[in-house]
Amino acid sequence: MSEDRPFIGQEAVWQEWLSATASERMHHAWLLAGPKGLGKRAFARAAAAVLVNRTGGRTADIAAHPDIHLLEHLPANEDEAKKKAEGKPYQTRRNITVDQVREMIRRLATMPTLGDRRAIIVDPADDMEKSAVNALLKALEEPPAGTYFLLIAHQPGRLLPTIRSRCRVLRFATLRPEELDAVIRRDIPLADAQTRAAAIAASNGSPGVALSFVEQELSGLHRLMSRILHEGDADFRLRGAMAEEMGLRPTRERLAATLELARSVLVAELPIASRAQQLRIIKAHGTLAKLGMQAPTYNFDAGLLILEIGGLLASAAMPREAAR
Repeated sequence: MSEDRPFIGQEAVWQEWLSATASERMHHAWLLAGPKGLGKRAFARAAAAVLVNRTGGRTADIAAHPDIHLLEHLPANEDEAKKKAEGKPYQTRRNITVDQVREMIRRLATMPTLGDRRAIIVDPADDMEKSAVNALLKALEEPPAGTYFLLIAHQPGRLLPTIRSRCRVLRFATLRPEELDAVIRRDIPLADAQTRAAAIAASNGSPGVALSFVEQELSGLHRLMSRILHEGDADFRLRGAMAEEMGLRPTRERLAATLELARSVLVAELPIASRAQQLRIIKAHGTLAKLGMQAPTYNFDAGLLILEIGGLLASAAMPREAAR
């Protein structure tokens, strides 16, 4: 992370946060809202470090800081390990539970350890057990002095209105092409100009998608996705090519990157699509979003998943023959 531009494309949001932390009347709850891949998690960690340290600098490792607490998914339990051993679908992590929130509230009964402020990062706030949401709401309604919440939400509309109403919103914007190029150059300096250009074109403004595109070498999949969306795939030939391009044993990271790429391809098509196609794109995008939320937690069959992704793209396609 560059010291002079800590969050490329989000400088205004960063400055808003720095100004807020300098105030003695700072709001107690903040909602970091925006699509996946915009750097909200990294921002929250750096923002928490600034908050508790009262400086513009950042700590190298906040995990050991006693006044920064992270509420996130739990690892899978023994039941899930048994399912894995039996070859059944299993979870690698569970949603944030009410017990986690209650334990956090219990800790809040004490004073901050090193100063007069502490930060609670909830990631993701829009993917919690219902009982955990209600417990979190109670904490937001009666926050202890010096306690500040940073809620990360990829889909803030899924949060309870009562939670959103108690938060000041930091909206994360998609990046311009030159900003995306700067991010890729910074994080993957060996990426060549052609690869960077392809990643930028496929990313729809998301640095996370652009970086994954380069890291996972998704150029071939991107070309096939675009063809399916524009031509359809009645004979499953292009979907078969996608499965071949994906490989026999893709990593979980490659599968997640492929899902995000498919969503980006759909979003990029919206401005030029007919009204009828737009409705199909929105429906397909919604299904992909659900798959994207499940992908990190379930052991999908890679072949079936890639066929489903291709099928959703095909369902949103407007073949040239149909257009005529």
